[in-house]
Amino acid sequence: MRKKFYFSAVCLLAAGSFMFMSCNKDEKADVTKPEIKLNAPKEGAVLKIGDKHGVHFDMDLSDDVMLKSYLIEIHSNFDNHTHTKSGDGTVAFAFKKSYDVSGKKNAHIHHHDIKIPENATPGKYHLMVYCTDAAGNEQRIPERNIVLSKDAPDHDHHHHDH
Repeated sequence: MRKKFYFSAVCLLAAGSFMFMSCNKDEKADVTKPEIKLNAPKEGAVLKIGDKHGVHFDMDLSDDVMLKSYLIEIHSNFDNHTHTKSGDGTVAFAFKKSYDVSGKKNAHIHHHDIKIPENATPGKYHLMVYCTDAAGNEQRIPERNIVLSKDAPDHDHHHHDH
């Protein structure tokens, strides 16, 4: 009789565990990377060194569940490969900043946070954008080639309050 009781108890526990595990498998883990649509700056953009208004940055982010953050990085591309300039003592402009977009599935990003100082070294740079969702999935756009120049026209993007 004890064997029947133990056998029944073990079967009940096993069945319960199996059903519990099955329930967890039905809840699919978020494995989908967020989407990035970078509208500005465009590939090949020439950005003005010393522009007091900052770089016009515009993009749309989306995720099937929930966004977490995005990162903007700019670094030199002077020699098209190693991201350094040969030993002439030149210090290249660099920018790296992370932004929180937690609690949103979609985000339209528009700002002028990137300020290129007057003493920035003109030349070729890479612009990179990364986005991470709440589950830790990361997406990045292919690096954009941009140029920093003292001769670039002032940007014509102005905000109008209505």
